[in-house]
Order: sequence, then C-alpha cells, then structure tokens
Amino acid sequence: MLEKVISILFPVFAVVVAGFIVGKTFKPDMGPINRINIDVMVPCLVFSTLSVMPLGMEQSSLIIAAVVAVLLPGMIMAVLAQFCNMPFRVWGPAQMFRNSGNLAIPLFGYAFGQSAEAPAIMLFLVSVVLHTTVGISLLSNQSQRFFSILKTPLLIAACLALTVNFADIKVWQPLHEAMVLLGNAAVPVMLLSLGVQLTAIRWSGMRIGMLSTLLSLATGAIAFATIYVFIPLPSEHMRMMVLFTMLPPAVMNFLLAQRYDAGAEEVASMVLFGNFLTIITLPALLYIAFAWF
Repeated sequence: MLEKVISILFPVFAVVVAGFIVGKTFKPDMGPINRINIDVMVPCLVFSTLSVMPLGMEQSSLIIAAVVAVLLPGMIMAVLAQFCNMPFRVWGPAQMFRNSGNLAIPLFGYAFGQSAEAPAIMLFLVSVVLHTTVGISLLSNQSQRFFSILKTPLLIAACLALTVNFADIKVWQPLHEAMVLLGNAAVPVMLLSLGVQLTAIRWSGMRIGMLSTLLSLATGAIAFATIYVFIPLPSEHMRMMVLFTMLPPAVMNFLLAQRYDAGAEEVASMVLFGNFLTIITLPALLYIAFAWF
C-alpha cells in the first residue's frame, strides 16, 4: 500500500521540485502564467470532465456528503479563527478545498478500482463548484464578491458543462479534444507555479504546514463523523469519504490566494507540507477505510 501511495505522490513532488529549480535558476514572473492557467486551462479541464461524466439522482447522498465535507471544516475554522487570531481568508479555504483532483482521482482508482472513478469525479465536481462560488466569495472583498463570482471562468465552465451534460448535447469532437488538451496542462502548471513560489519561502513555513495538516485532519475527522452518523452511504462511498474529508489542501488554494492577496506564501506552505505528509497520513487513512468500513 505504501508503494502504491508513493507511486501516486512521486510525480506530484517531482514537478514541484522542477518548478523550484526553474524558480531558483530563471526567477520567472509566474503571475501572468497563473492567470492564464486559472482562467483558461482549469476551466477547460472542468468542462471536458464534467460535460461527459455520467450524472444521476442516485448520487444525491454522495453530493450532500461532499458539501458537508467542504463546508463544515470552514465553519469550524471560522470559529477557531476568532479565538486564535488566525486570518480566516488564509486558513479557512485550505481546510475546506482539498486535493480532490490530481491526488484523489488516481488514488481512489488505485484503492477502490474502476467503479470508484465516477464517484471520485463527482466529489471533484462538488469541490470545484464550491471553490468557484463560496471560496472566491471568501477571498474577494465585499464590493467585488457578487460580480467576481458571476464572471469567474471556472464557474461559467462548470455551469456550461452541467447544462451540456443534462441536456445530452454532443460537443463537437475537435472542440472537445482541444479543451482536453488545454485541461491536461492545468495541473502540471499549478505544480510548477507552486514550486517557483516556494523559492521565496523559508523553512519557518514548516510550522505553518504542520499546523495546517493537523487542523486538516481534525476538521476532516469531524466532518466524516457527521457524514457517518447522518448521511447513509454505501460502504464503498463511505470508504472514499474517509479519504476525501482528510485530504491535503488543493494546489488551487495557492493560485487563488496569490490572485486575491490572501497570504500566498503561508498557503503555499500549507499545500506543500500537507501534500508531502500524505506519505504518512494516506496509508493510515487507507488502513482505517478498509479495516473499519
């Protein structure tokens, strides 16, 4: 199991290290690249995935569970931030929006087989939609909130994809392939950008990363306990929720933190150390998922 987890995580860390080397060597300005990625490549990834994904009412319980898994940790962090003098715009989103794409989808496939692919993408969908609505509303200021959400290419892509999916509209195949081509570049560019950003971070960021990881596990465990008690799910979906609720922060948290000036360096530490520590946390969570559910 450990070898399987390492085989999934190694490509992620290899690309981050490559970005770190690029940052040290060339010192590029990643701002325009990040803007292109989040406004073009990621929306193409969302549309090309969601427009062809099988959807049905039988997945309603899983959708509700995913919403709880995303929003409940944010509510907990909102209370904790008040008492511990922690800026919620920096700490909250990292506990809510987890690595449900480039880590969770292959992990669920390896751990639970091909039948887990559709539920994994559904969990990713819920996280993306909430990230582009609730997440951006938390990061943007009051005057920007409503209009910035409506104009977000990610949200537009998600809405168009769901419309195409439910209406059973066939996208012109060359156009779909072009979107797949652009979408496939999104995650590597995210990881390269994260590596470049880490060149400006001191090892003092390890403390933030460790604390964020502990908070992520704690808030995720509370969310999972709530789901287990109140939302009936088949055993395979319940095993998936063990992992989904306690995944590390998504790389997109860093991109949005940089875009909205919400502690990008701190968020980068949370993302890096959170994903690095999955070498320890994921085997333990997989053992719990298979032994207890």
